[in-house]
Parts: sequence; C-alpha cells; structure tokens
Amino acid sequence: MEPQVTELKQKIENTLCPFGFEVYPFQVAWYNALLPPAFQLHLPGPTLAFLVLSTPAMFDRALKPFLQSCHLQSLTDPVDQCVAYHLGRVRESLPELQVEVIADYEVHPNRRPKILAQTAAHVAGAAYYYRRQDVEADPWGTQRISGVCIHPRFGGWFAIRGVVLLPGVEVPDLPPTKPLDCVPARADRIALLEGFNFHWRDWAYRDVVTPQERYSEEQKAYFSTPPAQRLALLGLAQPSEQPSSSSPELLLTTLIPNRPQNPSRTQGWLGPRASPPATPGP
Repeated sequence: MEPQVTELKQKIENTLCPFGFEVYPFQVAWYNALLPPAFQLHLPGPTLAFLVLSTPAMFDRALKPFLQSCHLQSLTDPVDQCVAYHLGRVRESLPELQVEVIADYEVHPNRRPKILAQTAAHVAGAAYYYRRQDVEADPWGTQRISGVCIHPRFGGWFAIRGVVLLPGVEVPDLPPTKPLDCVPARADRIALLEGFNFHWRDWAYRDVVTPQERYSEEQKAYFSTPPAQRLALLGLAQPSEQPSSSSPELLLTTLIPNRPQNPSRTQGWLGPRASPPATPGP
C-alpha cells in the first residue's frame, strides 16, 4: 500500500476503529467502472476513497454512548445520527484536506442514491457482494432477487455506513483488493439469497459463514423494537415517555425486526447490465 494511503488510513482508523468501525481504501475508478454514468462519482478515477462499515461492537462502543449523551434531545434516527457524528469526526481529523462524506442512506432530490454502498464495499475488498448473477442456472425464474454483502469475519452481522472521499488526493498506483469469496458453493449461495430475500426476519442468513462476532441479544432487541420505544428499551426514555410494560411490542420473546438491518440500505450493482435491486430495510 502506498505510504500516503497507509498514513491516511491510519488517521481515519484512529478516529473510527475504537468505536466499532472498519475502514477500507479504494479508487473511485474501481467503483465507477462497474456502474452506468448516472450512478458514478464525479471525481477523477485515481481519487482516494474509504469505505466505512460498522461491526457488531459499534452498538456498545458508539451508539449506546451517543444515545446516553443525547437522550434529552430530539433524535429522528439515532443510528444514522450517531454514524453521521462519527463520520464528521473524520473530517475534523483531516483539516488539511478536502473531505466529502456520503452516508449510505443519502439520496439526490430525485431519490437516486448518492452511493451504491454494496458495490463500494465489494470494490474496496471489504465484503463480497452476492447477487443472483453469481448463481449458475438460478432457480428463481421471474422473481426479483436482491443481492447482499457478506463479510469474511462477521458474515451478515455488520452494516455499510458510507464512504469518505478525498478530492485532490490521487493514488493511481493503489493495488486493488478483491473481496474474499466466503460463500463459494452454489447451494450455499442459493440458501443465502433465499434467506436474505424471503426469511430475513429470523436473522439466519447472517450466519452463512460462522461469524467471529454477532449482534448481542440487546442489539437485536433494539433493532427489532418499534423506533419510538427503543430508548425505553435501553432505559433512556423520560418517565412520561415510558410505554406501558404490558405493551406487546416490548415482549422480547416475540420481537421481529420491523425492517432488516441489512449490510446496506442503498443497494448497488456490480455491473451496468444488472437490474436495480429492490431490497427492504436499512
């Protein structure tokens, strides 16, 4: 890796990694090469970028402290606001550079996503993006099948949070890093895509590879609870905001995620010929 990339990566990791994030460098050209013009980033190809993802540790290291410090304030989307706070710290850590941060959920006025996060994760070597095109003679006919990224160490127990772009920093000699194909067998790929598309509520697709770490039961309960009651679940709501303990929505034995904590909410292509996927959830 080029010394400049190593130095910048270290600075960003020093800012983010203690809070449960991981960072992966890539060239804008690698991303743009796989996408039609409407979805490309309008920067020179050798521009340096970093993919940022959150590991299971982010919940305890970043989100819970953030909620504890902000629980008297109005938070519209605590997870996104927590991630935005930490990505903003990256900008502060690099005052000498122009830094552009794009969160995975950001869209243009026409609702087109600003970044196709799963494509970015794949080209950065962070996680392998499995799609139906990766299944020979797939069995799904005309069904719409969305792809999903799998991390070699965390399986599906992670989330892509965004990219950090450094306009003006060009690294033409940065060698590409291929993502690890950790689900090589056709049958396993079929099971993964079917689990992700049809049975995501049971969390099982995330275990397609044995993960080093999973979401804790508390974290799973948090993401399974209706957003308005999540602070109460962590004991952070004001007394007047505490819902009735008899509310069936707080019975953890019957909790079902109201939308999947996918590796990415803004789905991506790996090639311009692929159809845009329609995946529910963040």
